[in-house]
Amino acid sequence: MMLYLLDANVLITANNTYYAIDQVPEFWEWIRDQGVNGRIKVPLEIIEEIQKGRKRKEEKEDPLVEWIRDADNHSALLLNEECDPASLQHVIDKGYASDLTEDEIEQLGRDPFLVAYAMAGDKTGDKRCVVTTEISKPSRKRQNRHLPDVCRALSVQCCNTFALTRALEFRTSWKS
Repeated sequence: MMLYLLDANVLITANNTYYAIDQVPEFWEWIRDQGVNGRIKVPLEIIEEIQKGRKRKEEKEDPLVEWIRDADNHSALLLNEECDPASLQHVIDKGYASDLTEDEIEQLGRDPFLVAYAMAGDKTGDKRCVVTTEISKPSRKRQNRHLPDVCRALSVQCCNTFALTRALEFRTSWKS
């Protein structure tokens, strides 16, 4: 069974565009169910990125932040693992550049963690895939590299939201 590790932008973009929490609740129930069943997880570092949130003028709190803070959603999706520092450094060195400055490392955000967690599946025999809305841009270098290109450089499987929903057969009538 493949374990899909979600980038923050998957949930942020889904909520802000095509699967808004208040308009397509079936998607969000499905995400939680996939988490409960061990098919979709989100590393703590990525959850923290989501929890920073963005408040809209007309809202008290970002609906996605409220959703991810919900105890059932949080526990269903949290990848309960520690990131291996050596793997994280390997991702930074080989996926981005071995001589990044402190400013460049800060610009990477939490993406290297996501790739390091995906690589951890190799040690346990699990198949893992990074899910992101980022698009490959091979001409980008150093801290500007996109997740699909970093994943490709490190032989980590990567897909987008629509490949995920197709692979796990999301339908708005999924409960039926």
